[in-house]
Amino acid sequence: QVQLVESGGRPVQAGESLRLSCAASGRTFSNSPMGWFRQAPGKEDEFVAAFNWDGSTTKYGDSVKGRFTISRDKDKNTVHLQMNSLKPEDTAVYVCAADWPGTRSPVPFAKPSDYVYWGRGTQVTVSS
Repeated sequence: QVQLVESGGRPVQAGESLRLSCAASGRTFSNSPMGWFRQAPGKEDEFVAAFNWDGSTTKYGDSVKGRFTISRDKDKNTVHLQMNSLKPEDTAVYVCAADWPGTRSPVPFAKPSDYVYWGRGTQVTVSS
């Protein structure tokens, strides 16, 4: 049973930092494209950050570039999202995603349709 479980979301104030985690089980995703998306009420799903298949290349959405950093711990089968200088506009449910292990995409996937495994999300609320 493949599962992706996000954690770390909580209410914070603007300017603060937060680190989200996505723990995978049921399958090893150390060599799998993985990414983060966010879902805000009334808005389309927005790409946040992603790895290519082996983690050698990263890609970020324009709205978070320079503030967010994606990383992975292969030993723990976990991916993280470090979020700095948070803004109220960052308020959303953050969801992690993964593609089939072994899918050797040379570039990170930035479209939801590129992924097959999804977590349930963790809520991040940033107050001004």
